[in-house]
Amino acid sequence: MFNFNYYTPTKVVFGKETEKQVGRLIKEFGGSRVLIHYGGKSAVRSGLINQVKEALDNEQIPHVELGGVVPNPHLGKVREGIALAKAAGVDFILAVGGGSVIDSAKAIAYALADPERDVWELFQHTRKAKGCLPVASVLTIAAAGSEMSNSCVITNEETGEKRSYNDDIARPKFAIMNPELTMTLPDYQTQAGATDIMMHTMERYFTQGGNMELTDELAEGLLRTVMKYAEILHADPANYEARAEVMWASSLAHNGLTGCGNNGGDFASHMLEHEMGGMFDVTHGAGLAAVWPSWARYVYREDLPRFVRYAVKVMGVNPAGKTEEDVALEGIHKMEEFYHRIGMPVNMRELGIAPTDEQIREMAESCVRASADGHIGSAKVLYLEDMIAIYKMAR
Repeated sequence: MFNFNYYTPTKVVFGKETEKQVGRLIKEFGGSRVLIHYGGKSAVRSGLINQVKEALDNEQIPHVELGGVVPNPHLGKVREGIALAKAAGVDFILAVGGGSVIDSAKAIAYALADPERDVWELFQHTRKAKGCLPVASVLTIAAAGSEMSNSCVITNEETGEKRSYNDDIARPKFAIMNPELTMTLPDYQTQAGATDIMMHTMERYFTQGGNMELTDELAEGLLRTVMKYAEILHADPANYEARAEVMWASSLAHNGLTGCGNNGGDFASHMLEHEMGGMFDVTHGAGLAAVWPSWARYVYREDLPRFVRYAVKVMGVNPAGKTEEDVALEGIHKMEEFYHRIGMPVNMRELGIAPTDEQIREMAESCVRASADGHIGSAKVLYLEDMIAIYKMAR
């Protein structure tokens, strides 16, 4: 195992009706003027935004609001939020929504702490953040784990670039998690979220070297739990226990817990999907499901013991009388069967996109530019031609 730092400062308030505590919590963390940031009209129609505003009013906390965040959140909306927050003298950003809203809130918070610089420079990795205003969330989608993570992903809609920036200073101050707030989600969004949760865990699992038995067991238990309850929610979307299990898994999958002792993770599938999201605006979790099987078949020989362990301990493959390679491939196949059971795609065709060879090369070249050293991955280090090959396999 490798040395590691584990830093999770976010206060979690979990359970029914916890959103009513938002005003008290913001005051606890020093907020005096708040930007309420949210996505579509559903947060308004459901009455949640009014509940949040009432909770702030009860604590006499002034607030402004900005909705309209879309999946694969746009830089343009971030800039709109920056201007609004500056004009209103905001000192605290409250995200009411899922990962896209929280990521947009983090980007706004970075910009307000360094108002003379363009926030997109952070996502281009041409500089580091000097500071970040406090951010918190009322979570409505279990998926990205941004409610406890140090990461955010923003899409520059003008250039089609989807880029991430990670820094512990952006970890939210608190996260309010009421599983009931996720019950109105369409099944496709629920299952895409479950896929993203699993992928955050798997990206840290399929690595070269630096493995810790306890971390592996935690990761495998999380994966089995999400698979179990994703299928339950596919049939019974109002099941509170299933919603609660998946919501808590969302946070644990991306707050660093399942990466303790390894080399930091692979994250090649995420980076490949970011380019698909930037070019085709696909749902993130579904895009991950569409690219992962091809990535896995391309790299498994380089990381065979991990794929064998995953097949046996997560996917329930019986290894008796089989070669290690056969066990690994059966585990990948069983993963595809699971994706289909919850309505997720296993290739780009099923995702609904058909990139040309030219578009594939463009995505791969953009992925290389987004990487720090011209390559990505840990299970197998991938260069430009590897990325092109995986995209073509996934087509």
